[in-house]
Amino acid sequence: MTDHRSELLMPAGNLRKLKMAVLYGADAVYLGTPDLSLRTKSEFSLEEVIEGVEFCHAHGRRAYLTLNLFSHNKDIPKLDEYLETVRRVKPDGLIISDPGVFQFVRERAPEIPLHVSTQANIASWLTVKFWQGQGADLVVLAREVSFPELEEIRAECPEVKLEAFVHGAMCMTYSGRCLLSNFMAERGANQGNCANSCRWNYKFHLRLKDGTVQELIVDDDNAHMFEFLLEEGVRPGEFLPIQEDERGSYILNSKDLCLMPKLDDYLRIGVDSLKVEGRGKSEYYAAIVARAYRMAIDDYYADPENWDAADYMGELETVGNRGYTLAFHKGRLTNLAHGYEQTQAIAHWEYAGFVTEVKDDAFFVEVKNKLEPGDVIEIVSPVARNTILLRGYDYEIAATGERKEVIHGSTKTVIRLPFSLFEHEDIDDLRSNFPPFTVLRKERALTEEQWKRLQLDKTALAMEVKDTANETAYRRRRDALVEAIEADTNTRRFKTNRVGTQGCCGKGCNGCLIFWQDDIYAKAREILLQRKQGAMLSRAEAAEFKLPAAQ
Repeated sequence: MTDHRSELLMPAGNLRKLKMAVLYGADAVYLGTPDLSLRTKSEFSLEEVIEGVEFCHAHGRRAYLTLNLFSHNKDIPKLDEYLETVRRVKPDGLIISDPGVFQFVRERAPEIPLHVSTQANIASWLTVKFWQGQGADLVVLAREVSFPELEEIRAECPEVKLEAFVHGAMCMTYSGRCLLSNFMAERGANQGNCANSCRWNYKFHLRLKDGTVQELIVDDDNAHMFEFLLEEGVRPGEFLPIQEDERGSYILNSKDLCLMPKLDDYLRIGVDSLKVEGRGKSEYYAAIVARAYRMAIDDYYADPENWDAADYMGELETVGNRGYTLAFHKGRLTNLAHGYEQTQAIAHWEYAGFVTEVKDDAFFVEVKNKLEPGDVIEIVSPVARNTILLRGYDYEIAATGERKEVIHGSTKTVIRLPFSLFEHEDIDDLRSNFPPFTVLRKERALTEEQWKRLQLDKTALAMEVKDTANETAYRRRRDALVEAIEADTNTRRFKTNRVGTQGCCGKGCNGCLIFWQDDIYAKAREILLQRKQGAMLSRAEAAEFKLPAAQ
């Protein structure tokens, strides 16, 4: 095996996200302050930036600062002051997109490693060599670069570091060079203030000859009269259907990039830095995505021949997403890379909270989403592969000792989870494997529409990965989603067979009163106790092992 190892580069939108990304496996993070980076919503103060960089260095990780705005004259006077700040912060590199800013920094601070941002639209080995000649230490390739092109760039440019996006939101424009946000909301996407106009829903309207404008309502009575189609100018006769419901139509909504199924290709050719998008995403996203890619990268280097992406996709599916796509990996985008029916980022798990403190006898957890009786909570270790399951029936307020059945996430309430609740765990393992900043997630009940969306997303990604045209399965899933959208029911269900405190998920959770005490589950309990923690019964096994209730 080569000694070269690809770097996992995670986004850090604030100090807590930075620390979680590092603890869950990032080799490096990128961050910025609101003044001169492409994230005007940055939540970092200068003091926090310094603390974050020091935290990275204390853990043997790297930190890169963003200076990737497109400069206007008003920005130039700030650059000298910014460089003084950079020298104080001592990052491991600066990410720059503007050629003028690049030259300014190189001349005045030649000791700082310079990275060329994806906004520079680097899509060929010729452009890579240009930036290498200008003194770039690393270039970030545009998302539009296909893998065959990336292989050629790597072969032609062996002496410069290459960075490629492997995960995160996709922009509908060329590597983020968007004017739609400016036009629709007067918010400059290229100044770090994108309004995400491409994610909005749009409705059809009619302008009558008398000048009045009316919304065109398509319902069961008149739907047969209309069919809405788009025709692109350079492909005459190729019509793209548009569907609209009462919420509008989504014609610009890209799915989220996920190259996990092809990650071994990127590791094999030695891409130096594997970048995850999402400084505006949640701290849960930062932790779980870092964890999934950390495990995948380490396992590839340990045993590349037997590496399988399926081992890590399940983890990524616990993070809200718009559906995953390989995007430009094979070249041209297909319809499978877009979500035409729904734009919501969903998953069947959600962020429950994070550990604020570990004491001799308990975890202290700040709650981030509503906790209710019967919730199945999974505690996800940043240092161990195993997770811990806990079923809660009520929750102890840390400050008062009061017990409540419902805790609301918006209140920043800290609860106490005593180790006595974890009857199947070793107490020493709890203390060592689940330190502060450990994240907790909980199962989330979804509507039928949301479940159908997830099924369609998995089918579409499988078609991309396998490069197959399973149109029958895709259309069946899509039609099922359309029917669920039209039904518009708010009834929600969990993936596992339970509602509230009733039923049992069959995973053998710590604290589950039903699973560990009800005789009806005795045989199933005996079987699952012999299996790996968290293993589930199949449907057939569940039916076979369930005993009749005592008369």
